[in-house]
Amino acid sequence: MSYEEKNAWRYLVIGVVIPVAYFAIILQRANSTPVAEIQYQPLLLGAIGLAIVAAIVLAILTSILFGSKDDRADQRDSAIGRRGDRVGFYVMSIATLAALALALIGAEQFWIANAIYAAFVLAAIVSTVVKLVAYRRGF
Repeated sequence: MSYEEKNAWRYLVIGVVIPVAYFAIILQRANSTPVAEIQYQPLLLGAIGLAIVAAIVLAILTSILFGSKDDRADQRDSAIGRRGDRVGFYVMSIATLAALALALIGAEQFWIANAIYAAFVLAAIVSTVVKLVAYRRGF
C-alpha cells in the first residue's frame, strides 16, 4: 500500500467519524432546543480543529508503527489524487448550492453553516472514496 493510499484511508476515517459525532451531538441538542438557540459554533470549530489534530496524530502514529519507507508520490498517485480532487470539487460545487439556497431564502445561520460543513464533509468523503476505488480497481 502506497503512502498516498494510507493517507486516503486515514482521511476517510477522520472524515466520517468526526462529522458523525458532530451531527449526532447537534441532533441531540435540536431535540430539546430550538435551532436558533443552539450554540453550534464552538462545537463546529472544535470538530474542524479535532479533524486537523487527528490527521496529524494519525500520520505520526502510522509512520512510527508502519514506517514510511517511501513517501514520494509517483505518476499513478498524482493521477489518482487529481481524479479524486476533481470529483470532490464537483460534489462541493453542487452541495454548496444548498447553502446558497438557504441563504437566499433567509434561513437561520445554523442551517447555512451546517449545510456548508456538510458540503465540505461530503466532498471530502466522495473524493477519498474515488481515490481508494482507483487504488483498488486500477486507474
